[in-house]
Amino acid sequence: MSTGIKRALVTGAGGFIGHHLVAHLRRNGYWVRGVDLHLPEFRPTEADEFLLLDLREKRNAERATSDIDEVYALAADMGGMGFISANHATIMYNNSLIDFNTLEAARRNGASRFFYASSACVYPSHLQSSADVTGLREEVSHPADPEDGYGWEKLHIEHACAYYREEFGLETRVARLHNVYGPYSTYAGGREKAPAALARKAALAAPGGEMEIWGDGRQTRSFCYVDDCVEGIRRLTASDFPGPVNIGTEHLIAIDDLARMLLSIAGKEDVRLVHRPGPQGVRGRNSDNTLLREKLRWEPATPLWEGMSAMYHWIERDIARRGRDVAVSSIVPRAEEPHVRP
Repeated sequence: MSTGIKRALVTGAGGFIGHHLVAHLRRNGYWVRGVDLHLPEFRPTEADEFLLLDLREKRNAERATSDIDEVYALAADMGGMGFISANHATIMYNNSLIDFNTLEAARRNGASRFFYASSACVYPSHLQSSADVTGLREEVSHPADPEDGYGWEKLHIEHACAYYREEFGLETRVARLHNVYGPYSTYAGGREKAPAALARKAALAAPGGEMEIWGDGRQTRSFCYVDDCVEGIRRLTASDFPGPVNIGTEHLIAIDDLARMLLSIAGKEDVRLVHRPGPQGVRGRNSDNTLLREKLRWEPATPLWEGMSAMYHWIERDIARRGRDVAVSSIVPRAEEPHVRP
């Protein structure tokens, strides 16, 4: 294993959170290897080394984790609600391969720490049936009833991380991420999540026109700005607490209210919200940060308006740069082809 400067691997480094995490670790003195199927879409990576590898193949996971001190496992076949609600089996297959290959390769190659990006989708659906939802504490994840195939797979790997820590001594850390948003996030094409999708719609809306919302708009969520998310990931990984722990905010907001916030940021308060049938997920979801504050003496602090403004203005500029045609697709894509070479 290397000495001196810490060497980190970020899987999923071509994606939204992974791209930001690479930059964050570099600013904090790490040498960083990024791994993904593709390079970041919107700006060049800051990784010292970037490998285009399919982690569904064991040999690629072995290569990715070689001579690495800390592994940050963010790679996943995923997207917004429209995507994960249409691809249960393939998502479970692909992500199980990615996660187990990376976890085992990290153990075999002697990594000292392994961070796993889990999700708030692990929480039971029956606790999220009301828009006025109580914040979700970590212990309520059992008895298990997670959201769709994506949530089941995440919960499974949380347990695998605990077993690897207990049986092999690999210091695993697990965070349940809550609706992360910010600049350089996918905002079109079918894999975008709600904040970026709504920001895109606000940017494209004509003054005095309409903006489409899936469902009745009264479903609720809390949202976490990406800079807070990556700071929380680094703090958790460096701590003595294995998790799982929520990384999110406790600011609950209805989707209609979030849409109106984005329209206000855009200067288009006269746009009318129109509700259409579409995937909505659970009725309400909010983070409880009691454990986060206790264990890390920290929690996300970026105000929602400030974070949404930063995301909206970046999306508005990117649409202007690339043209409106890149932003109009709402087709839900299929997951990655699950058949891989042995």
